[in-house]
Amino acid sequence: MKKYRKLPVVIEAVRLTDENKDRVFNELTCNSAAGRDDNDNPILIIQTLEGNMTARLGDWIIKGVKGEFYPCKNDVFLATYEEEK
Repeated sequence: MKKYRKLPVVIEAVRLTDENKDRVFNELTCNSAAGRDDNDNPILIIQTLEGNMTARLGDWIIKGVKGEFYPCKNDVFLATYEEEK
């Protein structure tokens, strides 16, 4: 196997919080649905290229290089991305 490095790509993202959940849902330009999980916490179901994915409070919603949206867990986001200056 060979090693490969991810190309530096600038993405747009927003962290889903209880305060912005309605605004984020309204701004998504993809097939998504707002709902609640079994513990009555707000969630967003986002239709992605890989199928439906669930975004929970604290997750990041990322706009991909082709305009698609998908959720990303906070720990993975922080290990993968840094804010552009």
